[in-house]
Amino acid sequence: MADQKSAGLSIGHNLKIALFHLGSGMADVLTTGVWNRIMVADLGFSAAFVGLLTGLRYFLAPIGVIAGRYSDTHTIGGFRRLFWIWLGRAMMVISTVTLGFATAELVRQAGTQSADPTPAALWIALVASFLLFSLGGAISGSTFLALIYDRAPEHQRGRAVGLVWTFLLLGFTIGGIFFSIMLPEDESAGAIAFSADSLLTLFVVTAIALTLIWFLSLVGEEKRAPYRAFSVEKGSTSLRHDLSLVWRSRQMRFFLFYLTISMAFAFLQDTVLEPFAAQVFGMEAHITNRFAAYWGSMAIVGSFATLLLLRRSTAFNHSSVSQAGVFVLMLGYLLFALSSLAEIRSLVTPGLILLGIGLGVWNIGTLGLMMDLSPAGRAGTFLGFWTFCVTLARGAGVAGGGIVRDLMLALSDAHTVAYGAVFCLGFIGLLVAWVALRQVRLLGSNRDASSDLDMAAALSHSMD
Repeated sequence: MADQKSAGLSIGHNLKIALFHLGSGMADVLTTGVWNRIMVADLGFSAAFVGLLTGLRYFLAPIGVIAGRYSDTHTIGGFRRLFWIWLGRAMMVISTVTLGFATAELVRQAGTQSADPTPAALWIALVASFLLFSLGGAISGSTFLALIYDRAPEHQRGRAVGLVWTFLLLGFTIGGIFFSIMLPEDESAGAIAFSADSLLTLFVVTAIALTLIWFLSLVGEEKRAPYRAFSVEKGSTSLRHDLSLVWRSRQMRFFLFYLTISMAFAFLQDTVLEPFAAQVFGMEAHITNRFAAYWGSMAIVGSFATLLLLRRSTAFNHSSVSQAGVFVLMLGYLLFALSSLAEIRSLVTPGLILLGIGLGVWNIGTLGLMMDLSPAGRAGTFLGFWTFCVTLARGAGVAGGGIVRDLMLALSDAHTVAYGAVFCLGFIGLLVAWVALRQVRLLGSNRDASSDLDMAAALSHSMD
């Protein structure tokens, strides 16, 4: 690993590693875009139930902290990070296949218009699929970020994580287009505009594609080495002690608050966006499946523009671009709220554009801050902790959007009010996050972050 890191991370290797998140983006679109739209809008299941299932992966995020910590201090089969990444992604591939079989069977039952209750085995298969998917995502997500930290020298980490995030957005875009092609309308299918067989084919083909992408992107990116090449120095502090240092830094406390609040409310729309278009404006599945392509392409534009600004001008830093991103997201939510409450369909597309640009700018800045605040020697631990906070908050947002929609629909009996309430709440939450971010003073390098934590650690030891 030392040899890899000293040589730097070339653009070619950076792009190869970034392909990993091309697959991650496609997996996200499949579960939170295609699957949730089918379950809520086409099969009529509760948005709260669907949101809890899709958000389950975020609630298992604490396991990512443990995996990151273990990968800081141990190797398995000679690998520190790669073992956990491939294990986690293998679990996600298997769960994608089982989810496809279970959902296709639900579609078949809906097509027969049977009054019989859904067999318990199908519900067990759905829950088990998301448990496996969630566990795999938890143990592979934080260790993948730690691998990027290991592979890139300090001055290249901003570019490295930026390109990886851009490929995640590209995965959203490609996934949206690919899934809309793979799931064409079938007029003979009845009330549901696609067949169970075409849905199953979509999930199986996607699982095969994800397997190839995830394996090829990281093969050879970590050298096998003995345990001592990766072990930390003896006398290292405990996980609890390391993370307690976050609370001793005022900047880190505000960053933690900003990170969780912005993540939760930025993804409040995740479960409801496609059903909103279907139930308020009557948009068909092949149209809403392309939403990810619309906002994803705009997010790529926003990401590349942000990376260029950070590279060419010292007037911009991770903190300032994060603020700009949150502000644009607020404008996007405002347009969605107006679109729903006033039933203005023409505002949906501008809202998707602003959502995409805002996500692109916001994520580049926020991921950069996460790297800045992860000290050397503890990267797996701290990136695991930040990832835990991010995923838990995102899970709350994904599930919360469905819960708010269902609650407001029960109170108002109007889809326009129910979805409008979700978007209004998202606007308010992002405003709070934007205010919190103003309190965060940028740490320009990991050396600064390490110094800040070392001072806190010294203070802690002196008080013990």
